[in-house]
Amino acid sequence: MAVEELQSIIRRCQILGEQNFKEDDFGLFQLAGQRCIEEGYIEQLLEILQNEKNKVIVKHMGWNLVGPIVRCLLRNDKKDDERKVYFLMLDLLVKLCNPKELLLGLLELIEEPSGKQISQIILLLLQPLQTVIQKLHNNKAYSVGLALSTLWRQLSLLPVPYLKEHAQTDDYGLCQCCTALIEFTKPFVEEVVHDKENSPENEKLKDELLKFCFKSLKCPLLKAQFLEQSEAGNDPFRCFASEIICFLSAIGHPFSKMIFNHGRKKRTWDYLEFEEEEDKQLADSMASLAYLVFVQGISIDQLPMVLSPLYLLQFNMGHIEVFLQRTEESVFSKGLDLLENCLLRIEDNSLLYHYLEIKSFLAVPQGLVKVMTVCPIETLRKKSLAMLQLYINKLDSQGKYTLFRCLLNTSNHSGVEAFIIQNIKNQIDISLKRTCNNKWFTGPQLISLLDMVLFLPQGAETDLLQNSDRIMASLNLLRYLVIRDNENDNQTGLWTELGKIENNFLKPLHTGLNMSKAHYEAEIKNSQEKSQEVQKSKDLCSITIGGEDLPKMPPEMQLKVLYSALFTFDLIESVLARVEELIEVKTKATSEENIGIK
Repeated sequence: MAVEELQSIIRRCQILGEQNFKEDDFGLFQLAGQRCIEEGYIEQLLEILQNEKNKVIVKHMGWNLVGPIVRCLLRNDKKDDERKVYFLMLDLLVKLCNPKELLLGLLELIEEPSGKQISQIILLLLQPLQTVIQKLHNNKAYSVGLALSTLWRQLSLLPVPYLKEHAQTDDYGLCQCCTALIEFTKPFVEEVVHDKENSPENEKLKDELLKFCFKSLKCPLLKAQFLEQSEAGNDPFRCFASEIICFLSAIGHPFSKMIFNHGRKKRTWDYLEFEEEEDKQLADSMASLAYLVFVQGISIDQLPMVLSPLYLLQFNMGHIEVFLQRTEESVFSKGLDLLENCLLRIEDNSLLYHYLEIKSFLAVPQGLVKVMTVCPIETLRKKSLAMLQLYINKLDSQGKYTLFRCLLNTSNHSGVEAFIIQNIKNQIDISLKRTCNNKWFTGPQLISLLDMVLFLPQGAETDLLQNSDRIMASLNLLRYLVIRDNENDNQTGLWTELGKIENNFLKPLHTGLNMSKAHYEAEIKNSQEKSQEVQKSKDLCSITIGGEDLPKMPPEMQLKVLYSALFTFDLIESVLARVEELIEVKTKATSEENIGIK
């Protein structure tokens, strides 16, 4: 019988004394105790553990029983009375056993599970783990750091709820764990606060807590979605974030000092010896902190009110860049929100061009372009477009000019280039309406910009269909310039450069249109012939355009695609004809005026 076997081992160990315990004794005690649990003799096992005579043996060997007891508690097939006995045994072992061995045993148990059991075992063992650490007097900071690192590593494996409904159901228990983790950490934060002597051990404990706060800002808070302000009281992630920010202040690192110093050569936490992987987290953590303060408004009342909007934008742009570099929608959407929050504080045309010399001020609009062109979610694409337009509006004239050149060189996307060209047109229009012309959107500076716009990248061989948005925007800009700027005034410099524009843009476009229309008309004829054969076999057919095979599709759909391309070419051709007609009318009228003057 397992109970008798366990009692026999205990009697033998009582005779030996604790200094003579051998490794075999530990193993036999564990096996016998585990058999008691497996065979259901849990009440008898509890009596043995409670026996004062067995206190020394339990202190040295009892921690081996924690694992079997915890695994039983995680099972759902135990009755309430049985669970009560298991909890009594666990509490007793935590009270009696060697805390150092027990700490390692508890952390090993926390590292074992996966999936939904991660949160279950963390919620079960946080209180025992806290009790064990508080019993340790030597190297407490190391123990706290080891525990927090293990807990965070396991929590980082859990999926972060993306929708409000997911956070409410909390299927994986992450929200519950965040709340429990705050309660676990509070006593250690209070210990740091109440230690007025700032002992070396206390400083080490501060460092471990600071590392934990950094990690928490990255996971789960970087990906966490927050509820509306009206529901803030019921938002577990907001509560977790608020407590983390409070912890930072309590241990001597108020968030205002941290985010203002981040990125400088000498940071307030440089004395910390972060591991390489931990150091890489700092940018994400600081970006997360900036979002929590400026967008969610957590502890924002602690910021100095004298800070200018331009200053706030300047140091937040680095954080926004970090957000936009990520691929997770829940992360880069925060970058959009933080950018909007900063830009709305700034007056239009007040952001001076020299800010674009700062890396992030060019990287952010390029990040917006990436979201606009790659993100699968339409609302985020539209938000990125709106933020890019808002950013353009805030720049001064030279800044706008510089950004336009940059994006025309780097976007490699016809739709984005069309958007930039439309903005160029708007700036020219504003400039021409002013009594004092803006030198960046008239004269020689504008000609340099038009050289980037009014040309075909591969001449007549350019793929007109793929570049149709850009070409239409360029033609509309040219039409506007011809109508708005008279040849005698030549404010934009257009008429001086007209010969170059014709050679680089209009003539190659004519040739390209003729080639493209002939190619697609031939493809339509070929497709119509194929469709008759396909109708007999009820099969799909393929088509080749520009040397690339389109996906196989029914003949009717193929014809729609081809006719749609022809329609695009006709549209471009009609605008091109109108532009050339306007140029002819303007140059003829100017010639007649000059003759009349003579």
